[in-house]
Amino acid sequence: MNVYDFDKTIYDGDSSVDFLIYVYKKNPTLLRFIFPQLWAALKYKLKITDKTTMKTTIYTYFTGLKDIDGQVNAFWKEHEHKVKDWYKKQRRDDDVIISASPEFLLKPVCDRLNVQLIASIVDKHTGKNLRKNCYGDQKPIRFEELYLLSDIDEFYSDSYSDDPMAQLAKKSFLVTGNKITNW
Repeated sequence: MNVYDFDKTIYDGDSSVDFLIYVYKKNPTLLRFIFPQLWAALKYKLKITDKTTMKTTIYTYFTGLKDIDGQVNAFWKEHEHKVKDWYKKQRRDDDVIISASPEFLLKPVCDRLNVQLIASIVDKHTGKNLRKNCYGDQKPIRFEELYLLSDIDEFYSDSYSDDPMAQLAKKSFLVTGNKITNW
């Protein structure tokens, strides 16, 4: 099987950021969350807090969304075109997407692509991370709960933070835009 990171790998951009901007445009009252979000991001950059805590704070805006499932589906109707063409051409039925983005956010597009998904488990009503963020060394842990690590033929990512997964694959690739090079 082939395993892919999602954001900036097979998706042109960061889906969590794109969704945040999308809902802010549709619901300007959500901007009330922006200062705590910026503060959380700064604390993360300064290494005062961890990624999971930062994301939980950023995701508190979910509490202000009505019909979040409807918002997610509407988002993908406008953003599914950002799934990169090179991926669509090589997609296989046994592909697995592994991502730090919230599972509920990526599930609709992964269902449409007919691929399996492993992602961060986030309560879509509160924004609370229910497990550690599916990032870095957490990805192999989460992958191994469902599959054998030895089953990874190829792994694709835009970031060396995914080296724990890359080391497990028979072949790994770094994705920069639409350019794919050996890890």
